[in-house]
Amino acid sequence: METSLTEKIQSVKGMHDILNDSTGDWQYLEKTIQTVLSRYGYEEIRTPLVEKTELFERSIGEATDIVSKEMYTFPDRNDQRLTLRPEGTASSVRSLMQHGLYQNNPLRLWYCGPMFRYERPQKGRTRQFHQIGAEVYGLNGPDIDAELIAMSARFWKELGITGLQLQLNTLGTNAARQVYREVLVEYLGDNEADLDEDSRVRLLKNPLRILDSKNPEMQALINDAPSMADYMDEESIDHFDGLKQLLDEINIAYTVNPRLVRGLDYYSKTVFEWLTDQLGAQATVCAGGRYDGLIEHFGGKAIAGIGFAMGLERLVELMGSSEGRKNQQKPHVYLIIAGEETVTTGFKLAEQLKNELKELKLLMHCGGGSFKSQFKKADKSGAQLALILGEDELQKQTISLKPLRKEGDQTEVSWEKLAEVLRTELEL
Repeated sequence: METSLTEKIQSVKGMHDILNDSTGDWQYLEKTIQTVLSRYGYEEIRTPLVEKTELFERSIGEATDIVSKEMYTFPDRNDQRLTLRPEGTASSVRSLMQHGLYQNNPLRLWYCGPMFRYERPQKGRTRQFHQIGAEVYGLNGPDIDAELIAMSARFWKELGITGLQLQLNTLGTNAARQVYREVLVEYLGDNEADLDEDSRVRLLKNPLRILDSKNPEMQALINDAPSMADYMDEESIDHFDGLKQLLDEINIAYTVNPRLVRGLDYYSKTVFEWLTDQLGAQATVCAGGRYDGLIEHFGGKAIAGIGFAMGLERLVELMGSSEGRKNQQKPHVYLIIAGEETVTTGFKLAEQLKNELKELKLLMHCGGGSFKSQFKKADKSGAQLALILGEDELQKQTISLKPLRKEGDQTEVSWEKLAEVLRTELEL
């Protein structure tokens, strides 16, 4: 059905535009995080937005909320089931296996881009959201777990985000978790009448997720559940103790939360989350853990894996907007061109200046107009200087400089010296 001319065309619910008045904050966030990732030796990988649905069903788990309730899944023209990626790890693993990269371990990678989940939109949670994630393959010890957590702590320091709390837990090896799973299913089965509808569905498919329920009516039942720590094997205990010792050495504070299980089936041993109390119900800012059996699950070799992902929308909220970041978007100079004869010369000068001053942001006026109207646009642009090229300047091969953000007289500079003067004036 066609949209009528009188009907407003709007974005899809839960999928928002990031407008030009806020992209400065996003660019600062992304650049800061990517710089830290590079300092730690991580390399970028880019995967498609669309994958075969089976990839996420096998990796995330068919009983998870993501697969059963939240994925955007559709048939293509050949009736192949496709899904907009809801998270980044499954796509990374698929890419590693497809191209044989996992054989070159250890491997430190990062990714960035939009993800899609059909959830109820609210503050800090949208249906198209953006994540940056880091993945490491081929390292088994707790030292890489500690490095990832330390690196995430450095993000907060570089971004000026305070008040985040780190929670840790261990899910144990697959063998240890299977023993605990049986004990937990027996306990929950004996109390099935007290479970909500979602928990009854999870009881036989994904019982550990019940421990993560936010239903207040079930908290007493969850608090009385058998503790996972009582069923840990020696390997898991040693690994977790080693992680805590390393974090203690570099003074990263944490809380051990025995109910922290994460929502995806592929996690084992270490899991962690950074939490905030500044975003209402959306407390998790960064989350991750180990998935040592994931590549083997897809038919590859048994190679250790660990990683995390963070939602950029929530980090932008926590950073708050900054006038300084907005100013980074603004031009240094605005070139005012008056008179038909000056257009060609003005265009040529603008390109020459950009060649000589690589960091110069120059906005050239286009479309004609009076001096008065062009000055108004120059001031509105936020530029520090107006460059004025009129017929008088054209005859003398000069250009006039007028400060727009501070007091100062208008001066005249020859074309030959213009780049040097701007470099000094703007500290480029």
